[in-house]
Amino acid sequence: MAEDMQAELGADRSLLLVDDDEPFVKRLAKAMEKRGFLPETAESVAAGKLIAQNRPPAYAVVDLRLEDGNGLDVVELLRERRPDCRIVVLTGYGAIATAVAAVKIGAIDYLSKPADANDVMNALLARGETLPAPPENPMSADRVRWEHIQRVYEMCDRNVSETARRLNMHRRTLQRILAKRSPK
Repeated sequence: MAEDMQAELGADRSLLLVDDDEPFVKRLAKAMEKRGFLPETAESVAAGKLIAQNRPPAYAVVDLRLEDGNGLDVVELLRERRPDCRIVVLTGYGAIATAVAAVKIGAIDYLSKPADANDVMNALLARGETLPAPPENPMSADRVRWEHIQRVYEMCDRNVSETARRLNMHRRTLQRILAKRSPK
């Protein structure tokens, strides 16, 4: 079985994991190593860009929101340095609009956190145009509302005042909503 996995991964099994959640990235690195990858971790945009510049990997998993910036910067650099890199974007905030932007600039897929190692591996190795199975538990109405607010927020270039105006919502109310984690 390990040989089948090695063949599916190819000769270059290098994997870059960029996430500022240290316990998560360490667990994911260990799990991906057991699955045949050769992981290297970075906990910031700066560290991720440095690795992407000097040693662009065959595979990458990049969190969108990092403490020092946006993971999309790492995705763009990876796409420039290694066009064949298979990149999966993780988002802990359910920001579908941003995840779609990531796919447009070169990511092959995006996953909502928490994602387990099997989800990540399946996304990295997915080939072809097969459609994913429908979700077992679709989004709640609160989640759909959250997604809509996030989409408008991203379309307004993350300008709170403009987003509030377009949503016909008080700016302070919008700020409170944006400060919270996404509903289930």
